[in-house]
Amino acid sequence: MSGQERLYAMALTRISNFNFATALALYRTLGSATAVYEHRADIGDVLEDCSPRLVRAVRDWDEPLRRAEAEMEFAARHGVKVLTPADDGYPKRLAECADAPLALYYKGTADLNQPKAISVVGTRHCTAYGQDLTARLVARLRELCPSVLVVSGLAYGIDICAHRAALAQGYETVAVLAHGLDRLYPPRHRDTAREMTARGGLLTEFMTGTNPDKANFVRRNRIVAGMTDATVLVESGAKGGGLITAGIARSYCRDVFAFPGAVGAPWSEGCNNLIRDNGAALITSADDLVKAMGWNDDALLGRARKAGIERTLFPELSPEEQAVAALLGKTNDLPADTMAVRTGLPPGRLAAVLFQLEMKGVVRPLAGGMYHLIN
Repeated sequence: MSGQERLYAMALTRISNFNFATALALYRTLGSATAVYEHRADIGDVLEDCSPRLVRAVRDWDEPLRRAEAEMEFAARHGVKVLTPADDGYPKRLAECADAPLALYYKGTADLNQPKAISVVGTRHCTAYGQDLTARLVARLRELCPSVLVVSGLAYGIDICAHRAALAQGYETVAVLAHGLDRLYPPRHRDTAREMTARGGLLTEFMTGTNPDKANFVRRNRIVAGMTDATVLVESGAKGGGLITAGIARSYCRDVFAFPGAVGAPWSEGCNNLIRDNGAALITSADDLVKAMGWNDDALLGRARKAGIERTLFPELSPEEQAVAALLGKTNDLPADTMAVRTGLPPGRLAAVLFQLEMKGVVRPLAGGMYHLIN
C-alpha cells in the first residue's frame, strides 16, 4: 500500500468527525481512501445517501491531511506501524465490523491475526477472587492451547492482571489504548507496557495528543471486542466497561463468556446478571472455554505431544483433501476463494472437501472465511 493511501485513510477518519460507520462505508463503497479523496468534489453524485453535511466535510482535506502527515512523522520516528484495512497486518476480525477504524497505530511484535485470540476484561476494582480466576484461566489455557493472543485494555484491575498473567505464561498480549501512543495511562503500568511491546504490543486508533478521556474508553472497547474470537468477563459490577465490551462482542456475533460469583457480591453482580439473561455462557475454567470454542483439537494435540506421541499429518486423505492440506501446509490460514484458485477445485467442491477435512480434524475454520491447518 502506498503512503499516500495511508494518509488519506488517516485523514478520512477526521473528515467524518470520527463517525466510524460513515467513514468505513465511504471507504468500502469507493474501494479506497484515495478514491474518496479523488471524488471529494462530487461525492454527492457518487453516493446517493450522502448527507449535505458530509458533502461539505469531504470537500476540505487540508487540515486533516496536515494532521495525518504529522502523525506519520511521529510513527516513523518511534517505530509505530500505521495499519489500514488494506494492510495484511490489520486485525482481520476487526475489519469485519461495521464500525472498524480506518487507521490503527501499533507498536509491538505480535501478529494481530493469530488463529486464536481472546479478550479478558472486567472491573477495575477486582477482588482477590478475580485475580485468582484470571491467573488460573490464562495458565490453564496455556497448557491446553499453546498459542493464543490475549487482548485487554491495560486498565487497573482485571485488565492488567490478564496482561501480566499472559506474559508470565509466555503468551503474547496486546493492550488497546484510549489515547495516543505519545503517552501511557495509567502511568503505573508503564513497565508492563514496555514488556508488552517486545512480547505483544500496544494498539490504538487515536492520534498523538489525544487524552484518555472517558468517552475514548468506551470507543476503544469495540476494538477489544472486535479483534478477538471471544470475550471473557471475569468480574464486573452491575455497570461497567467490561459489560459494555461484552455487549459489543455480542453485537458482532462473537462468543461471550463470564465467570459466576457469589450471590450478592458487588463485583460479581454484572457477571451473574449477564449469565442469567443469556448474555454470556457460564464458564468455571479454561477447559470450559476451550470446549465451547471448539479448540479441543489443539488441547488433545498438546497433551499428545507432551506424552511424546506424534500425530500423522494426513490421515487417510483423498487426493483432493491431500492437495488442500498440502497447500495449507505451505501457506496456512488461507481464505476459501484463494484455495479454490490455487488447487483448481470448483468452489462447491472445495467447500465439500473442507468440510470433510474439518470432520477429520485436519483443518479448522477461522473468522473471515479463513481455514487453518492443525499440525
